[in-house]
Amino acid sequence: MTSTSSDAVPISTRLSRWANQHRKWLFAAPAMAFTAMLICFPVGWTLYLSLTDAKGSVRRPADFIGISNYLRVLTDTDRFWPAVARTGVFTFGALALELVLGMAIALLLWRTFRGQRWVRVSILLPFVATPVAIAMMWRLIFEPNIGFANRVMGWLGLPPQPWLADPGMTLPTLIFVDVWEFTPMVAIILLAGLSTLPDEPDEAARIDGAGLWQRFWYVTLPMLKPVVLVAVLLRAIDALKTFDLLYVTKGQGGGSFHEAETLNIYVYGLSFKYNDFGVASAVLIIFFLMILAVMWLLTFRRKGAKL
Repeated sequence: MTSTSSDAVPISTRLSRWANQHRKWLFAAPAMAFTAMLICFPVGWTLYLSLTDAKGSVRRPADFIGISNYLRVLTDTDRFWPAVARTGVFTFGALALELVLGMAIALLLWRTFRGQRWVRVSILLPFVATPVAIAMMWRLIFEPNIGFANRVMGWLGLPPQPWLADPGMTLPTLIFVDVWEFTPMVAIILLAGLSTLPDEPDEAARIDGAGLWQRFWYVTLPMLKPVVLVAVLLRAIDALKTFDLLYVTKGQGGGSFHEAETLNIYVYGLSFKYNDFGVASAVLIIFFLMILAVMWLLTFRRKGAKL
């Protein structure tokens, strides 16, 4: 009598069947494991350092001090919380302007017109250069004595401005530079979304007598909302961790009065100027949780938009 139970099937055959059923996970497993290791090890090591008094020479044994570094950071009203405020102002100020200007540019390029290709290429030029090169260029442009910006002000009959030298003007000026560089990215994302929208809803609204603004606000924008949230998510994360632009233009400390000191600049100073690695790690963990909260919020809004 021949047995038909699963025990009679060789183990190699069962493994082969299982591997064939789960092949998509098996092929992706090495890359997923490597990526997880690259993420988990730095975060875990930073979390460990944040619970110690690591400072000075890395050869000195670090003592475990619990959440003392977190308490020190969260009660620091002189540097930490002002840096949080500047990070928020820089991020949301740049994001709002880039979203508005990017939408305007995308709508301009949505319809076919003569020379459209050349316009698209010219709009993308600021996004091609590296952030460090752009920061150096704008630093020279905003130089108070020989910079081109004050020459333009003179041609217009306006007094020269201390652009990056005045603590009150520094952050708005840096927001302007970030908007100049990254608006093309937002415009390209929104333009790709506009290109996939059907024409029928807009045509129906036009036949019903809706104006240009009404068609955009009540027809185009609701259909484009998922794409808008994707652009917001990508740019919000990128703007939150901006470092090169701020460091090249204002240096370590964010200026004499810390007027451009965001959390990234603050952590850099703690690590490489004061060698206070424990406190710097605590700030990084807090900043990491802030970014995760922003990602979760925007992702949740994106899922809601799809529904």
